[in-house]
Amino acid sequence: MADRPTEATIHLGAIRANYAEACRRAGGKSVIAVVKADAYGHGAGPVARTLVDAGCPRLAVATVDEGLELRSAGVAVPILVLGGAGEGAPAAVRARLTPVVHHRGHVERLRKLASPESPVAVQVEVDTGMRRMGAPPEEAVDLLAAVAAQPSLALEGAFTHFARADEPDGAATLEQAAAFEAVLARARARGAAPRLVHCANSAALLLGAALDRAVPGANAVRPGVLLYGAQPAAHCVAPLRPAMTLRTRVVALRPARRGDAVGYSALYRAPRATRIATLPIGYADGVPIAASNRGAALIRGRRHPFAGRVSMDFVTVDVGDAPVEIGDEAILFGAAEQGALPVEEAAAAAGTIAYELFVRVGARVRRAYAE
Repeated sequence: MADRPTEATIHLGAIRANYAEACRRAGGKSVIAVVKADAYGHGAGPVARTLVDAGCPRLAVATVDEGLELRSAGVAVPILVLGGAGEGAPAAVRARLTPVVHHRGHVERLRKLASPESPVAVQVEVDTGMRRMGAPPEEAVDLLAAVAAQPSLALEGAFTHFARADEPDGAATLEQAAAFEAVLARARARGAAPRLVHCANSAALLLGAALDRAVPGANAVRPGVLLYGAQPAAHCVAPLRPAMTLRTRVVALRPARRGDAVGYSALYRAPRATRIATLPIGYADGVPIAASNRGAALIRGRRHPFAGRVSMDFVTVDVGDAPVEIGDEAILFGAAEQGALPVEEAAAAAGTIAYELFVRVGARVRRAYAE
């Protein structure tokens, strides 16, 4: 047993299966796979190569540095930089990344780095309600037209990002979609017709025909968390396969009498005579401290509750009189042959979402890649 037997197993076969499900849901639209934040903690290089080998034509990241990392890993397909290119614009142009343009300043910066003989492909984000990045509708048409009129730039695409696609009522999402379609119609009338049009993230991809009717010109989708096997929302259920299993092993077992305190601040007191198992994983590895006394670990196919506060390096678990031994595997979330512990359940116990659990998995947790 390793000195610290804690690892995140990344199931590349699950990534492929989830990508196939995204393609099926896309109904012939091009899939832009989001691999930002180190592929949601799964490892950008291996995940990107797996997706490209599966036929994915285009990837998306958040920053120029993330795009450069993929280029260094040998990924040659187009890479969309969702956060745009500020000071990193020269590097983005050299690496043939596709920056997102959010305002006129981006247009000016990028046009100076390119030429009509070798134009830079860009996409424009339209802010239809997220109010975070992108051009608001009243400015977006002019921005699209400015890009289309600039010989040094190529208007590759336009997109918007939904703020409430994970809600059961799709009305707000369809309202954003209608605003996006209105911008596109006005832009086309001015000769600014983007080649790629996309708005569907993982949750919106599951809306199906209603979104297709709202944005009939959409010819691409942009799934993220769906690719990693997490349901985008409780009501958005799809046949997905968990791509990450966070596992460790029991490294200590000790008896506790009824009323004995466990861990910092005595947040847990044994309700009966029991045994406490120690797992070498803590909040430095991605287990939220908010999961104290609320989370669980799967050991020998049975769920055992966290006992006390999650510490930086360890979690303690109340295993009662179950046949648990030192060296037994403990699963915090992910795939398992018996009694799988879904990441959504682990996230709910910590009062967060699956996205955050994935990206919190720390650097000292080994990644092991398996089919």
